[in-house]
Amino acid sequence: MKMDLLMYISQKNKLNRIFYLSIFLFISCYNVSRNCKEFHQGEFIFKSIINGEIKTSRFIREKNFEFEIFENKIDTAKIKWVNDCECILTKLNPKSNQEKRPIQIKILYTEKESYVFEYSLVGDLKNKRKGKIIKIK
Repeated sequence: MKMDLLMYISQKNKLNRIFYLSIFLFISCYNVSRNCKEFHQGEFIFKSIINGEIKTSRFIREKNFEFEIFENKIDTAKIKWVNDCECILTKLNPKSNQEKRPIQIKILYTEKESYVFEYSLVGDLKNKRKGKIIKIK
């Protein structure tokens, strides 16, 4: 009886090892897509919740500039790509001290027509937010 119990435990341990090894291999083989250069230029939309309402911002990104249309107002920012997936946006005509601070953006992963990113004011690591941008042109 002891022998049967030992064999059962040994077989169960082998199955557990095989299960955990297969999970590990599956996870380690998964690659996040980051085709960031596809999103350096084009026309995009971004939806966010402001005061309980869904607001849509549309922007056009060119080589060094981004033109945002939000609530019938146009805002222009200089865009500097730090690497293929990270950039710094600096408003050209800030209307407040808050708007004078540049925004850092990091693309976390890309999909066919969109990307998920995190953003915050430069140097403000405590207040990072995430969002999704959809490319429309």
